[in-house]
Amino acid sequence: MTPLVALAAVAAWHAAFQLAVSTLAYPTLLEQPADRFADAHDRHSRRVLVLVVPTYAAVLGAAGWALASGPRTAAVLMAVALQGVVLLLTALLAAPTHGALGRRGRTPALARRLRTVDAARSVTAVAGLVAAVAALA
Repeated sequence: MTPLVALAAVAAWHAAFQLAVSTLAYPTLLEQPADRFADAHDRHSRRVLVLVVPTYAAVLGAAGWALASGPRTAAVLMAVALQGVVLLLTALLAAPTHGALGRRGRTPALARRLRTVDAARSVTAVAGLVAAVAALA
């Protein structure tokens, strides 16, 4: 496998993971009744780590490999940058929002923030996939 094939494969994995969170996990979580939300959020937070850790590790590994081995074309740089933006959105916005949901429970503002940040992560992950595929050409 070449670094660019690895980048495209991981970008596809990352986009699929992010779309599954956006279309399945978060809607299910946010639809929980108020009296069951805290427990559902705790279970979600524990269970999703099994997917988040290897996905983000693969993103970092493939991006690093692609950058280290070159060529650093515009498409490669864009693909890596977009993957990085998803990780930053997660670290700076989604994770703190989950922390607030865990501490305060679901509020309309926190649910809206989580949906908005997650939509941005999904769009960015898909754009990263498009750039990674373009880097193969």
